[in-house]
Amino acid sequence: MLKVGLTGGLGCGKSKASAFLKEMGAYIFDADTEAKKLLINNPVVQNELVAEFGTDIMGPENTISNKKLARIAFQDEDHQTRLNLVVHPYIYDLIDEHFQKIQKKNTHSMFIVDGAMIFESGYDQHLDYVIVITAMLKNRMERSISRGTLTRQQILQRMEFQWSEEVKTGLADFVIHNDGTEEDLKKEIADVFQKLA
Repeated sequence: MLKVGLTGGLGCGKSKASAFLKEMGAYIFDADTEAKKLLINNPVVQNELVAEFGTDIMGPENTISNKKLARIAFQDEDHQTRLNLVVHPYIYDLIDEHFQKIQKKNTHSMFIVDGAMIFESGYDQHLDYVIVITAMLKNRMERSISRGTLTRQQILQRMEFQWSEEVKTGLADFVIHNDGTEEDLKKEIADVFQKLA
């Protein structure tokens, strides 16, 4: 079973691409969602983050507040790196666990690791192929703002901490430009899926 990375900057349409791949029969490991679950469910990760950033990241009921953690982690590159150094090793282990389970079941032709930081974390070294979804900045901004979860300033700040589109597309095995319709995106995803499957 192939282990394939799916990545792209904020607002590029990675989640939509991921949904299409799932429809086509791929197993999707959503690294960003799993990272959020770790913050809630894994006391070891919580303790390491509190040791790294202090109790300012705690919310009510003695759990880590995603908002507070994001505010601290995205203030500069150093804080972003420190967050990743704590969380990424646990995510790697989870990916390996899931991959082994899915491989044993033998019900999927492809295992997709959907993550924003595949290249930044070095995880691309553990994958057979990497697909990068890219889009023009104008479209990325519109999509990100329409979600209503981040301000324009927060979006730009987060984009700064991700590698540039040029660097990611230069390292990718497959590049999909998502500046058209959802149908266009689905067709391009299907083309790549068929080449790999």
